[in-house]
Amino acid sequence: MRKHSSAEVFRITGARQSLADDVRGRQRRYVISMSVRTVSFILAAVLWNVERPVAIVALVLGALLPYIAVVIANAGRGNAPSLPSTFVPTPVRPALTASPEPAAPEAEPEGAEPGRGQRAPDQS
Repeated sequence: MRKHSSAEVFRITGARQSLADDVRGRQRRYVISMSVRTVSFILAAVLWNVERPVAIVALVLGALLPYIAVVIANAGRGNAPSLPSTFVPTPVRPALTASPEPAAPEAEPEGAEPGRGQRAPDQS
């Protein structure tokens, strides 16, 4: 028998991202933001005597990026997208009710012929 050292993980379409993947993504975004901040400070220092307006923009960007990076890194995990339900409930059938007892045939009056009901005479 062969033993696998790492188990296969199958991703489900509607499942949320795992916690480890979420933390890894946040760390990557934070490192990228701080790298851009570092580059902007270096750019500001290099361009200070050459192109001062660009250096000021780079300096402002370097000053604002830590706040933006922390807000982005601390953003909570996103909710899973809502998918349509695959569960189809069985239709509800109406409850059977007891049918009313059939009415007993009315007793025919004495002297009447059996099978003849009381009808109005034809007037033709």
